[in-house]
Amino acid sequence: MAKKKTKFICQSCGYESAKWMGRCPGCGEWNQMVEEVAITGTPKRTFMHSETTSVSKPAKLSSVETVQEPRVKTKLKEFNRVLGGGVVPGSLVLIGGDPGIGKSTLLLQVSAQLAANKSRVLYISGEESVKQTKLRAERLAIKEEELFIYSETNLQLIHTAIEQLAPSFVIIDSIQTVYHPEVTSAPGSVSQVRECTAELMRIAKMNGIAIFIVGHVTKEGSIAGPRLLEHMVDTVLYFEGERHHTYRILRAVKNRFGSTNEMGIFEMKEEGLEEVENPSEIFLEERSQGSSGSTVVASMEGTRPVLVEVQALVSPTVFGNPRRMATGIDHNRVTLLMAVLEKRVGLLLQNQDAYLKVAGGVKLDEPAIDLAIAISIASSFRDEPTNPTDCIIGEVGLTGEVRRVSRIEQRVFEAAKLGFTRVILPANNLGGWKVPPGVKTIGVSTVNEALQAVFGK
Repeated sequence: MAKKKTKFICQSCGYESAKWMGRCPGCGEWNQMVEEVAITGTPKRTFMHSETTSVSKPAKLSSVETVQEPRVKTKLKEFNRVLGGGVVPGSLVLIGGDPGIGKSTLLLQVSAQLAANKSRVLYISGEESVKQTKLRAERLAIKEEELFIYSETNLQLIHTAIEQLAPSFVIIDSIQTVYHPEVTSAPGSVSQVRECTAELMRIAKMNGIAIFIVGHVTKEGSIAGPRLLEHMVDTVLYFEGERHHTYRILRAVKNRFGSTNEMGIFEMKEEGLEEVENPSEIFLEERSQGSSGSTVVASMEGTRPVLVEVQALVSPTVFGNPRRMATGIDHNRVTLLMAVLEKRVGLLLQNQDAYLKVAGGVKLDEPAIDLAIAISIASSFRDEPTNPTDCIIGEVGLTGEVRRVSRIEQRVFEAAKLGFTRVILPANNLGGWKVPPGVKTIGVSTVNEALQAVFGK
């Protein structure tokens, strides 16, 4: 007979303690320790089928035969590319995003497209009834015969339904509502999320079923539950975007079967999500001409070059300490680049407020956007507009040098495709590749040279 005792578990990282503490020693978060009932001894497993009688043995790496993983493609090319080329059978995919952003809509559309290929799909909803899911399917004009809907939160009943139906794809919406009947804590707790995800992973690997899991996010934007959840799954996707805008971004931050940091752009319409094949045009279509503080940079999102507009507004401060605010860019990077401009270029920015934004709601975190940020700040400070046909690429060091960036040829070709005639890039990136016709490339070694190339003085 298993004995019961209480323990305190951190809801952020899963740290366990015998007594309550205000601050978790594992992750440093406050007020995250929750009391749960712990069962000591060996609990009886009633429905787990992961134990196998065969025992594996160590094998030579050279003798292991590799098999190319088959992929099942959907009609959404953006979704396929973010996954690395399609859905891999037996994979476990975690999708996180803000409430109301469109996670359920996206997965219901994907389920219908997979069912249209004669694949059996089981959509399990723990947040909606079967009738509510049916209403959403009617709005999206989904009528596939091989798509099955199941409203349940008990993992034991879910496991039984999967064994009886034998689907090729399973969607769990969401993992925070599913509970393990042999774990005494409440649904959504660290123990429940960990145990339910581990069991779903065993089901996926043993039966070759691709399982999609929807995960809630915290107010900081990370997926709720222990960090172990992201380590257990094969792929982690984030569905981002402003609820007041129609564009959504699907971003891969982990992918065992493809490239990470891939990005897919979708537009939310009344009949569902539609993919945006050329996002650069979308991000630049409302760009104003002749305004200071605006530059265009060619950023790499995974394997795709995307042109986005970086905007800066610099104005004299009325406070003792000037404000530094950034949307879509790391705040610390802005502070660093302003220090470089003040020390190496001589711009007096210590008494200036600075506000920076990436147009379109995109988040940029690669080093190649440094030079465009610096040019935007200098343009707004001097109140001099940049050339609307200039594209600026480069990483900036603390000594004011402009460093080489990767995949320069793809960036320049994307700029040429959208009508840009001049590209300012690091001098070390010149040569070794073919410049597209109609584009002039200017190599710069320092920020001073870049400013001279942009403003002509």
